[in-house]
Amino acid sequence: MAALWRTRGARRWLGPAVAVPVLAARTRSDFTARRARRTFVDFFRARHQHRVVPSSPLRPRGDPSLLFVNAGMNQFKPLLLGTADPRSEMASYRRVVNSQKCVRAGGKHNDLEDVGRDVYHHTFFEMLGNWSFGDYFKEEACSMAWRLLTEEYGIPAERLYVSYFGGDAPSGLPADLETREIWVASGRVLPFGMRDNFWEMGDVGPCGPCTEIHYDHVGGRDASPLVNAGGPDVVEIWNLVFMQYNRETDRSLRPLPRRSVDTGMGLERLVAVLQGQRSNYDTDLFAPLLSAMHQRCKVPPYGGRTGERDAGRVDMAYRVVADHVRTLCVGIGDGIYPGMSGAELVLRRILRRAVRFSSELLRAPQGTLAALVPAVVHLRCSPPQIAAVINENEEHFLSSLRHGRRVIDRTLHRMGDETLFPAPVAWSLHRNLGFPLDLVDLMLEETGRTVDRRGLELLAAEQEEVPPCASGRVDVHCLAELRDTGVPFTDDSPKYNYGLGANGEYEFPSCRAEVVSLYCGQQLVEEVAPGQACGVLLDRTCFYAEQGGQDHDLGYFLREGLQDVLFPVEGVHSVGGYVLHQVSVPEGLRIGDQVELYVDQTHRLSCMVKHTATHVVNFALKQLLGRDVEQRGSHVSACRLRFDFSVKRSLTPAELQQVEELVSQTVRQDQAVHTALLPLAVARTIPGVRAVDEVYPDPVRVVSVATPVSELLRPQQMAPTSVELCCGTHLLRTGAIGDLVIVSEKQLVRGISRIVAVTGDDAREVGSQRSLRPGRDGGRGHRGHGLHVGTIRF
Repeated sequence: MAALWRTRGARRWLGPAVAVPVLAARTRSDFTARRARRTFVDFFRARHQHRVVPSSPLRPRGDPSLLFVNAGMNQFKPLLLGTADPRSEMASYRRVVNSQKCVRAGGKHNDLEDVGRDVYHHTFFEMLGNWSFGDYFKEEACSMAWRLLTEEYGIPAERLYVSYFGGDAPSGLPADLETREIWVASGRVLPFGMRDNFWEMGDVGPCGPCTEIHYDHVGGRDASPLVNAGGPDVVEIWNLVFMQYNRETDRSLRPLPRRSVDTGMGLERLVAVLQGQRSNYDTDLFAPLLSAMHQRCKVPPYGGRTGERDAGRVDMAYRVVADHVRTLCVGIGDGIYPGMSGAELVLRRILRRAVRFSSELLRAPQGTLAALVPAVVHLRCSPPQIAAVINENEEHFLSSLRHGRRVIDRTLHRMGDETLFPAPVAWSLHRNLGFPLDLVDLMLEETGRTVDRRGLELLAAEQEEVPPCASGRVDVHCLAELRDTGVPFTDDSPKYNYGLGANGEYEFPSCRAEVVSLYCGQQLVEEVAPGQACGVLLDRTCFYAEQGGQDHDLGYFLREGLQDVLFPVEGVHSVGGYVLHQVSVPEGLRIGDQVELYVDQTHRLSCMVKHTATHVVNFALKQLLGRDVEQRGSHVSACRLRFDFSVKRSLTPAELQQVEELVSQTVRQDQAVHTALLPLAVARTIPGVRAVDEVYPDPVRVVSVATPVSELLRPQQMAPTSVELCCGTHLLRTGAIGDLVIVSEKQLVRGISRIVAVTGDDAREVGSQRSLRPGRDGGRGHRGHGLHVGTIRF
């Protein structure tokens, strides 16, 4: 297969991709998954100047629309949407390459039901990808992909088939003829429609045509009819997406102000090609797992068969367990523990599905899943900890499995000759005992019955969770318009301009600013009429925008010439370098108006107290439980603080009291709270510095309790006090925290606990009621069940 490339309106030959030996000569056992990954990254890094970015964790950063990271582009959504903080490291990305951990087992992209039934679907997989953000586009992306596959990997060109977007008349979208012209290969370039070759991020957002590269495992034939046919012998290995449109809320498409390239190639499928295997499960990524499984199972070794007969069902079970153990290891290693909602619930279902296949089809003894953990290739986390979580959950489910079997048997007895199993019973097993519905199907297949699918769909629809809409989002085209018209990013440094007055009280100076833009009805406008709600963009602000787990400021501003009318600020959000103030406008407002901003001082100070207290609680937990305690989330509001952290068990009442006492010591010592702005690379070198998984600005703000940041930069073993990367607003001294009481502590899922605490008057009220009504646990009878004390509700 020769490649003819179109460049600047003229055609030129690159000649044959490369003279390569037959595939068998390149499918050596030493072409391991590790080598395939390294070759991919090195090709783009060394030869095409791409920046190597590490994989983000499986839990998406601040994206409620996703349960798991399911594609390599997830961590780059702020760049594609135009909302990236211009001060962040991400904002400088132009060419990027990485290998991203992905799970597709929930939501829109869900491969769970296909795992095991074929030899190339997985819940967990690695996605190799390269990206261009406003840099190269279609021609360069296709050229690089072809050279990598045929020259670096030595894949025979005659086994590759390319698809492109053939257009969609109902949507008014023309065929992507530009891409078709790039791929010149007679009989190998095939058009497909919206379902296969038009990629969309979601219902709204960046999207565009894509071109896919497919591989024929058989060879020596014209496999064009098998492309996108769902067979195991011709599979897609690489998808190149050209982000050139934005899907609007009215479903229309508008060209993006900056075009991007987003590609993704599954490592598992690539390795199967390179190792000459027609099944992903016959590669070095799975062979150690399958071998370890056979040693513990009471069935013949894995044979690679598919189908519903006995041998096929056993091999299907091998594949399910191997796939699911990998997913469990990576998920738990990233701090996602089997639980009762969201991603935790999906992981719980995956674990229980693996237990069922392992125990009932492979006849493996209890503890097999945990014993397989060391066999997972490239495991970069603690196998003993992962094995302990799996063992504990397996024990619970086996008990539920026995109970569920009795429920099914009793129901079948009552059904008599009926063949349709009642949906409410199946749904109850699913929701209350954690049975994956496909396991219910498998258990019923043995009796010749099926579940009432229509009834299940109705029950599922009634309880479907709708992800919350992102607040404070500005249309991607409006963001581009702001930048293109030279509207400067908001200077929000005045939010840190506060201090102590002569009377020892905190003072928060007002801030004078100019209206630089108004956002109303998803468009930028020159002025807003009285009575409208709108977003106000100012050249500078002293308001804190909601971020970093801290609530936004409240307050108001006054318009010059209209000093007796308050413009209440009800929300503050940071988007793409701009700070958007959500305001209900009592009087007219237009660009150029001068305003004076005033934050609600009581609300701001309450948030500062809770935020500094959160840092102190975090450090106290590490002092008490050891440095392995990791923050898993937090939220700070004016009324309370919430802190999630990794721990193997719930804390005892005595331990909670010790945490309170450690915090109290810091408060009594009235330690200084130091802050400094440092280059991100320098800040990360501070011994003991704590950071959560989020994109930090560069330079970044460092918050240290008791020890000046300058001293932390000196060589030493460990920071003696709390030191964190944090953009929040903080007290100047810890004494202002006052009283702190932990009002609840519970395990969200096994391995992650949540503490809720209050300070000040609320803490004293809780403390007085605790002393009046002590429980058998020393006053924390509410622990793990929330709290309702007086008028405080959590």
